[in-house]
Amino acid sequence: MHTPETPLDHRYRGEHPLRTLLYLFGPARARLAGAVAVFFGKHAPVWLLPPVTANVIDVVVEHRPLAELWWNCAVMFAVLALNPPLHLLYVHWMHGSIRRVGRDLRSALVHRMQQLSIGYHSRTNSSVLHTKVVRDVETLETGLQQTADNGLTAVATLAGGLGVITVITPAFLPVFLVLVPVSVLLVGMLRARLGERNASYRRSVERMSSSVSDMTTLIPITRAHGLERTALGRVGRDLDTVLHEGSRLDLLNARFGSLSWVVFNALGTGCLVGTALVAYHGWLDVTPGEIVMLSAYFSTLTGSVTALLTLAPVVGKAVESVRSVGEVLQDPDLEHNDGKVRVTAVEGAFRFEDVSLTYDGESRPALSGIRLDVPVGRTVAIVGGSGAGKSTLLNLVLGFHRPTGGRLLLDGRDMSELDLRDYRRFVSVVPQESVLFEGSVRDNVTYGLPDVDEETVRRALADANAAEFVDGLPEGLDTVVGERGTRLSGGQRQRLAIARALVRDPRVLVLDEATSALDSRSEALVQEALARLVAGRTVFVVAHRLSTVRNADRIVVMDRGRVQETGTHAELLARGGAYARLQATQLA
Repeated sequence: MHTPETPLDHRYRGEHPLRTLLYLFGPARARLAGAVAVFFGKHAPVWLLPPVTANVIDVVVEHRPLAELWWNCAVMFAVLALNPPLHLLYVHWMHGSIRRVGRDLRSALVHRMQQLSIGYHSRTNSSVLHTKVVRDVETLETGLQQTADNGLTAVATLAGGLGVITVITPAFLPVFLVLVPVSVLLVGMLRARLGERNASYRRSVERMSSSVSDMTTLIPITRAHGLERTALGRVGRDLDTVLHEGSRLDLLNARFGSLSWVVFNALGTGCLVGTALVAYHGWLDVTPGEIVMLSAYFSTLTGSVTALLTLAPVVGKAVESVRSVGEVLQDPDLEHNDGKVRVTAVEGAFRFEDVSLTYDGESRPALSGIRLDVPVGRTVAIVGGSGAGKSTLLNLVLGFHRPTGGRLLLDGRDMSELDLRDYRRFVSVVPQESVLFEGSVRDNVTYGLPDVDEETVRRALADANAAEFVDGLPEGLDTVVGERGTRLSGGQRQRLAIARALVRDPRVLVLDEATSALDSRSEALVQEALARLVAGRTVFVVAHRLSTVRNADRIVVMDRGRVQETGTHAELLARGGAYARLQATQLA
């Protein structure tokens, strides 16, 4: 199945994250423009209230007609009534667009993960990729929502307030353009110290978290050696540090809050007194209501500028999240299949023609000079010590890696020229640790095959020696096996993996230590099932226990990436070489 192109597949090339965001929001520009316009409409009460208040005060003080009072109230009530529907429309357009961007990024990430090579996945911790898909995109969504909501609130308040001042009391506009930035600067200076203390507290919490994690991991060792006091002492020191840093941070927060409050209110009082003096001496034509309005606007506008500044760390986190996602989206280590020859049928004949493989960044080859013919329907066992190259050879057969030297032919065709996605439809793998997901027995056996009838599933289970235990489960085929199959034993999981392979009727079968983790009874059942599975198929078997491969058509003994010897079990024993020494070691 070919993977469809998704957003950013061919767009992200390390460009600035903000450019990437603009690209992602491209299809939603009309909705975003509408959301901004609607926001300004719904936010009107915030910047309309001060001039309405000013008019009401002037009506009372100057005994103007009461009709002006009712008109001002009517305007406010009308604007307030519009807020709920406009707010819902804003959330639908703005937050909906942000959610779609999050969906597109997650879609791009999971598609990219399927395109990245097995080499990339072997180098990258799966929890890191999980964090990028879940946490990084969530951080981006949250940051964008906060930036949109708080940023538009501040901008709408500033624009509305300065617009009203320009229209009603233009002479005071220069005063606001100077005083508001000065007050924000003073608060920013106070906040700088707070940021340093926050960072120090965060580091102490991280150290404490690490100590607690180490303590819980080492509890068996600690208990076995009577080191409880030592463990508690280590954690206790970090707990004391968190207490000390937290107390200092609380005091600094209190100091910052108090000083900020004093600065804002002192400047607000100064603005109020200054405006009153201007009106009292008649230097400008200012009404009592306008004095109150200007004083209210000072606090409102100062708060808006401060809010814009506090968005800096939020924006920084969002930008960093895009960079984190980009590490996956721009990684070049892809498995390239587009444009390759489609595979419509597989017989299962393999030929290794002087095949070598050297991993990126490694000087020593993992495989070197492999020459091997595997006819259709034969079973080839690969044995050798750790690091001999057995798994690497299997990865070549599966197409997870391509040779860096020589050729690997499948049915006479160079595998480097084939679309490996098509080829793998004819392959099944039974690994050492069977991989099951949270779902029913039926879902796990028929994974990726939606149209398998129950009779076929039951036949596969019977051939895998799994029918008896499946029928004994509470809900039979519909029993949920738990995450990674935790509700089943190792032998049961392995037999389900064999049933999954059987139901696909593969032409090529790869068995990677399929019985090494089982007890003797489970191994006997699995071996019996494997005997049915391998019939008529080309099979590659990796095993440490030589007793499990003695019936293979050919045994390949490997060491340090090279083939040492090949032959049947009897031939290799008679030869008295590496295989015979392995056999003697295991029997001893």
